[in-house]
Amino acid sequence: MTKEETLKNEILKKYKSLRQFCIKLDIPYSTLMTALERGIDGMAYGTVMKMCEDLMLNPIDFSVLSRKSTSRNAQLYQHQLQKKILKLNKKGITRLIDTVEDLLEIQKYTTED
Repeated sequence: MTKEETLKNEILKKYKSLRQFCIKLDIPYSTLMTALERGIDGMAYGTVMKMCEDLMLNPIDFSVLSRKSTSRNAQLYQHQLQKKILKLNKKGITRLIDTVEDLLEIQKYTTED
């Protein structure tokens, strides 16, 4: 599914129409329609971020973010980390785990007080 298809589907899950979505976010309807027809990549950054925040979409790849209470930045970092971990081979994963275990032993790198 393309970014544009994902965007349209998520809008219609949450709103009765594309026009209602545009009214709520104060985005010109013609801007949204152009983006859906010609591609999201030409849209202004602020508009994309506003839409993604409202729809709980990752602004990088338009994947649906978790509806949990974790912060948006934490979700984006987790997503980026997961994508990178999937590129590692077994030796790389072993090294990553060792490094993380080392970092967890250093108080300034942990969230625990």
